[in-house]
Amino acid sequence: MCDEAPRKVRALINPHSGYYFSRREVLGFLREVWETDGIEFDAQESENAADGKAKAQRAIADGVDTVIVVGGDGIINTVASELIGSEVAVGVIPMGSGNGFARHFGIPLNPRQAAQALRVAERQRIDVGLAAGRPFLVTCGLAWEAELVKGFEQSLIRGQFSYIFAGLLRFFTYRGQDFHLRVDGRELDVLRPLILTVANLTQYGGGARIAPSARHDDGMLKLIAIQHIDALKGLPQLYRLFDGTIDAMEGVQTVNFRRLEVSRVRAEPIQVDGELHHVDCDFEVEVLPACLEVLVPAPAPRKRNLWSLMTEGGKR
Repeated sequence: MCDEAPRKVRALINPHSGYYFSRREVLGFLREVWETDGIEFDAQESENAADGKAKAQRAIADGVDTVIVVGGDGIINTVASELIGSEVAVGVIPMGSGNGFARHFGIPLNPRQAAQALRVAERQRIDVGLAAGRPFLVTCGLAWEAELVKGFEQSLIRGQFSYIFAGLLRFFTYRGQDFHLRVDGRELDVLRPLILTVANLTQYGGGARIAPSARHDDGMLKLIAIQHIDALKGLPQLYRLFDGTIDAMEGVQTVNFRRLEVSRVRAEPIQVDGELHHVDCDFEVEVLPACLEVLVPAPAPRKRNLWSLMTEGGKR
């Protein structure tokens, strides 16, 4: 009887990501938990998008079972886009500025803890969005969100502070335009929105949950629209973006859909998982149901305080 072939696991590392841990340290964490019996582990660096795509395709050809992406939402998108429809699972060690993908799935932001969590994670198939032919896992921004990314890309400093600074600067200079939408066949006009986001997962990153009720496996995407005037009035309620109650804020429109047709006067870039993507005036956004396999850690145990312990005891 032949022995079972070893499982192949490959890490693809963005050497430009990360602020607190070096590439060598993260690789050490991965080797600690993945170089065990029955697993053939190796690691490669991904220098740019083209290199990342080529190495993701090579992983499929090499019979790799799992690709662990070390980096931010940008490289996660690059690699995962090439694995759509395959049997190769994607695991994530978050090392970016926002880490929206990791935060949605509860992947620890500490790379050693993330490596350990992925080692015992479940494989699940999730939905992926498609905007003008470009896949996205987390969010796609059609209005000010793209301007924010443009400002961030021009910044010489990385990290959440740069996102905040770029956002404030572009908030006051953004020149919006009207959108005519066809949402699953229903006409909808959105006049000069500040926010016009399509979400597959719950958040932008950094704890900002733009779509707190989004599910990664329901075969639907969420459209969130906030007009500029409503955003100005809602500034005192900005905390709702971080506590999961933004749906309760006045002026927020949320629509579930499978297919969206977008029409506007000016062709402007859109934000796709934190990267700018240039598209025409008219384009489509749709969901690709259950097309990508990912490693999802088990939920962390709920922390219990003294009150919960007392009430649980009374229920027994």
